[in-house]
Amino acid sequence: MRILFKKGAQQKFIGKILAEIPIANAAKFCGLSERTIRDWRREKFLMNKDAMVKLCKATGIRWPKNIEKKDDFWYAVKGAKLGGIMGSAVCIKKYGCIGGPNRIKGWKKWWNTRGKFLDNGLFKRKHINKPRRSKLLAEFIGIMLGDGGISAKGKQIHITLNSRDDAEYIKYVCSSIEKLFKRKPGICKRKSQSVFVITVSSMDLIDYLTKLGLKKGNKIKLQVDIPDWIKNKRSYSIACVRGLIDTDGCIFNHRYKVNNKFYNYKKLAFACYSQPMRKSVFNILYSLNIKSRMFSYRDVRIDSQEAMKKYFKIIGTSNPKHLKRYYK
Repeated sequence: MRILFKKGAQQKFIGKILAEIPIANAAKFCGLSERTIRDWRREKFLMNKDAMVKLCKATGIRWPKNIEKKDDFWYAVKGAKLGGIMGSAVCIKKYGCIGGPNRIKGWKKWWNTRGKFLDNGLFKRKHINKPRRSKLLAEFIGIMLGDGGISAKGKQIHITLNSRDDAEYIKYVCSSIEKLFKRKPGICKRKSQSVFVITVSSMDLIDYLTKLGLKKGNKIKLQVDIPDWIKNKRSYSIACVRGLIDTDGCIFNHRYKVNNKFYNYKKLAFACYSQPMRKSVFNILYSLNIKSRMFSYRDVRIDSQEAMKKYFKIIGTSNPKHLKRYYK
């Protein structure tokens, strides 16, 4: 609510106030800046009713006479008429004010009944290439099940990889996305975590991936699994496990001592907190005659040197860091 004085009266009123208290105190009482108080004294703007009440109370000065109360947006209608632009007046007439909850409510009504159905390039869904099922697609599903995910709101896919160890692999993942979906992904570096996040924002892509078996949200809570169309075909299973272990697997040295002699050889561990997916990886390795074991509540491990050789011969890797660690 605003207060309309007769010409010169607002200047006199503010002058009385400032004769009682410093301008800094007046601004503090009102929760405003000193510049606003000066603008009121110059009659550049109308005073706020709440501010007037506070100032009168603080100084003991009586409420001024011969004033009018005006709505906050009274000037919009006047300005619109003077300028020959009736948009503001129409808006106030229709919604009661400019902006605020009424405008939001009106916009939502327009959007749900008409706006979202308009043939407008801004709102039109951008389509992606939807490839046929293939080994490359199965490997990408493995990557998504490993270090990837779909946001809970279902607006973006993301794949998080180490900025140092996976530097070369990041190029491979981005290239795979472009080959499969004909979309160039975005890459964002999180310096505090030393990771790169590969993203694609596309409702069309998310709809396609969910139809292939991926789920939106937290993979551990959802206890996700490898889709059946992948598990039912050997070549797809191999490709998917490759994608999973390239992202969530690691090669490490096992060193031990027997009879004062040290032995050192490589092992592979796949870490996964989803029990169904952990079992699926174990079963796929078993079907390929690659000996592995379920270790604790989260790992599938390949221990023997013979099994490690079979793994790299049959499944292989697209992540250079695994090859470097295996042959190092």
